[in-house]
Formats: sequence, C-alpha cells, structure tokens
Amino acid sequence: MQLLDGKKTSEDIKNEIAAEVQRMKADGQKVPHLAAVIVGTNGASLTYVGSKVKSCQQIGFESTLVALPENISEEELLDKIKELNEDDDLDGYIVQLPLPKHIDEQKILMAIDPDKDVDGFHPANFGKMALDMETFLPATPFGIMELLERYKVETAGKHTVVIGRSHIVGRPMSILLSRKGYPGDSTVTLTHSRTKNLEEFTKNADIIVTALGVPEFLKGDMVKEGVVIVDVGITRVEDASNPKGYAIKGDVDFASVSPKSSFITPVPGGVGPMTIAMLLKNTLLARKIRSRK
Repeated sequence: MQLLDGKKTSEDIKNEIAAEVQRMKADGQKVPHLAAVIVGTNGASLTYVGSKVKSCQQIGFESTLVALPENISEEELLDKIKELNEDDDLDGYIVQLPLPKHIDEQKILMAIDPDKDVDGFHPANFGKMALDMETFLPATPFGIMELLERYKVETAGKHTVVIGRSHIVGRPMSILLSRKGYPGDSTVTLTHSRTKNLEEFTKNADIIVTALGVPEFLKGDMVKEGVVIVDVGITRVEDASNPKGYAIKGDVDFASVSPKSSFITPVPGGVGPMTIAMLLKNTLLARKIRSRK
C-alpha cells in the first residue's frame, strides 16, 4: 500500500509555480493575480480563503481578498462580480461557497467571466472540459488527476467507480477519467444515492473515487485486493478524546480498506491540499491566456 500524499505533492506543485513566477518577474512580465470573494463570516470558508491568500504570497502571486457583509443584496454582489470581470489587472477569481441563503448561487456563478473562472464551475468551462479543449478544470478533480499522474497510477482500461454525482467532483471525474490519454482511458461507472447494490460495483472496481460526505462509508469488505482509492470526503465527527473535540474523517474506513489498497489517499492530507494547488495552477494558466490575447 502506497499513500497518495497530497500534502507533499501540492508543495511540489507550489514550488514549480513559484519558480515559473520568478522567471516571469525576471523577464519583466506581469505575475498572476488571484482574488477571492467571501460573503459573511463562515468559519470554514474564512479558513479556506485564508489558506488560498497565504499560498499566493508563498509562490509570488498577487492576491486580493474581497470580504463582503452577510447581508449584502444579490444585486450588490452581482455589481461586485461585474467590477471584477472588468478589472484588467485581475487574472482570475473565485467566489467562496456557500453563499447566504438569500443569494442565488447559480446566478452568481453564471455571472463570472468564464476567462476568469479559475474554479472551473462556469458551464462554458465545463463544456470545454467535456470536449477536451483548453480550459480551467474544476480544482478538486484536477488535483486528483495530477495525483494519479505523478504517482504513475495506471488508468487505461481500468474500471473506475465514482461515488457521488456533484458537478464539483463526481461528474467532472467521470468525464476526465474517461477521456483519451493519460491519466484517462478508463471505463467509468458513475454511482450515487439511488444506485442499487452499490457493493456489486465497488467490489469489481480497479479505482474508486468517493465524494459522498458519509464518514467511513466504504469498508474493507466492499473492495477488492489491489484497488486504488481516492477519498474526497471530509467530515467533522465528534471525538471526545481529541483536544479539538472532533476528528476529520473521510468517506473511507481507512483501517479496513488500506491493507487491500495498492494506492490510497489519506484524510486529511490527500485530496484537500491538491485543490488549492490546482487553483493556483489555473490562475497561472489564466495569466498565460490573457498575455497571449
């Protein structure tokens, strides 16, 4: 069993991007500029956005944090999106989810300029991904693909089972792993909450990507020997023995599944760190595209 170490791999990627930024500076080029929009004071969102800003500083990007009040109107937020779309100094930006309930998330995401949508959520970018065109891939699936490639995990001709059909992870993973080329050329089954006899699929899977959000759902008796496991789940579970009062659990029962795995991502330290690294990689791509234009 080998760990797919997202923490180490993400640091490698950040170092590679930092070296490229230094070359850009030396050539007198503009360095990438990423902005993050956060509405309200959601603790998890603040932590996540803070880590993005810190990562930008670490690799030499310019970064802007746009902090807006919880009670901002939808119209005011759309005005801010328009302002960011028109800011020529800005290469890409993200709107941190979730948004307050009085704001239509879909309307906000649709208003983002696809050329600055470094989260890869806009339908224009999703469509380009499906057609195998140059675009911004959703950061978490992009990170998973990068992990598989860097650890030389064989995907061609393999049966991949994706658990979960969200537009952020499950659906894009099913598209990316079935595309021609490496990592890809996999035969993909997309399963979800309405799938009957899920174990029949997981027991025959060569690769399992699970993004269900149910702690320790996947057990050792549900997988075969040599399986590759990518655990996207991350849930806080009460744990009185932990000083924080909780433990972070993935979708996979690591203790029973890892002995049967050839490769497996840990939680935490697997897919999570890769998401931020690929957001930075998308921002670098946005700068390159804008400079070509």
